Amino acid sequence: MARTVRWTRERLIALGVRTDLVTAGAALGIGRTTAHALARRGEFPVPVLRLGNKYVVPTAPLFALLNVDVEPRKEEPSVA
Repeated sequence: MARTVRWTRERLIALGVRTDLVTAGAALGIGRTTAHALARRGEFPVPVLRLGNKYVVPTAPLFALLNVDVEPRKEEPSVA
């Protein structure tokens, strides 16, 4: 049985500057088979790079699509 990953802001940012197609698909709620089919047709929701026999997804467009702010969060001033 497959385990569902909860994609928090922190988990997404931890991906770094690029990720694999299956991980990007999972973050978008797209399964492995569909992600590969969309990439082959050039229809994946964000840009995909083909490097040899692998797909690589830059995370910046993924973050933009998911509306993930990658800037460090500022601490709210405490009220004393």
